[in-house]
Amino acid sequence: MEPLKVIIVEDEALLAMELESLLEDSGNIVVGWATNFAEAKALVDESSADLAFVDLNLADGPTGLRIAEYIRDAGRSLAVFMTANPRSLPENYAGAIGVIEKPYTMNGLMAALVYLKEGVREPPPASSLPVGFVLSPHYASQWATR
Repeated sequence: MEPLKVIIVEDEALLAMELESLLEDSGNIVVGWATNFAEAKALVDESSADLAFVDLNLADGPTGLRIAEYIRDAGRSLAVFMTANPRSLPENYAGAIGVIEKPYTMNGLMAALVYLKEGVREPPPASSLPVGFVLSPHYASQWATR
């Protein structure tokens, strides 16, 4: 299956570098890393990314929701939140696929990547919903979980 092209939207450098390493080690391509809304918007506009991992709180404040909404409205990528505050998400997840709660495990993230790759490339995913990954209500209804 073709690798995912991914944007990382995270203002904590160590977390972003760790995520980038995990993504690339699993055969995916990181097309860029953003720390705020303007950088993320530019990456979405300039790349053909499949997926964006988005933190809620960034260098310019709690702009992760705006980024997910921009990604949804642009229609070229899908967002997944990575946050320690999943209860801060609105009911519609701002159009995102779902959320991975921090701190995440490497095994949990790898299982989520397999699931997401299947969902992006050949929806709905064939794998079971991974532990630690919560689908938004919209995607839960689209990707009938096993």
